[in-house]
Amino acid sequence: MMSLFYNKIQASTAHRPVRDLLCAEVLGNHQLFPELMATALSMQDTSHHKACWILELVLEKDLDMLRGYLPQFCDSLPAFTHDGAIRSVSKICLFCVQRHMRDGSFLTARQLQQVTEACFDWLISGAKVASKAYAMRALYLAGKSKAWIHPELEVILTRGFPEHSPAYKGAAKEILQKIHKA
Repeated sequence: MMSLFYNKIQASTAHRPVRDLLCAEVLGNHQLFPELMATALSMQDTSHHKACWILELVLEKDLDMLRGYLPQFCDSLPAFTHDGAIRSVSKICLFCVQRHMRDGSFLTARQLQQVTEACFDWLISGAKVASKAYAMRALYLAGKSKAWIHPELEVILTRGFPEHSPAYKGAAKEILQKIHKA
């Protein structure tokens, strides 16, 4: 039997007010978080991308809720294929790397490697521009502590520059300028 909260996820839409309402529900009742995570990480669930949309908003406000789920989250990164899910998950990866760069302990070395690999995969794959932009920003930050990342990122961004949209070019140009200043 499906829970009431799962039914709300299933019936949700991409409209921001709907996602905000479900986000507030999770933030108001942390006991809903395990179900949200389970749905987001269940790629065979036809609503998993909707759960990812909500998860992104929840974690933007309280990233610490992810701590106990980081191993499962990072292990699942290569399995995401839905464009909407990848967009949200790539943004969550950016949140994770930002936090890790601030405190140095949010991600383990293995988890940082998994996030880095997923971000590179999204950057060179057919992922949508928003996902690629979040991935390149996460990689730029991770490259501040891993010397090999910036040279690889620079090659990929430079090589891909002519074949992408103006939005991609804008994000890539911003990151390339930051790499060159570093």
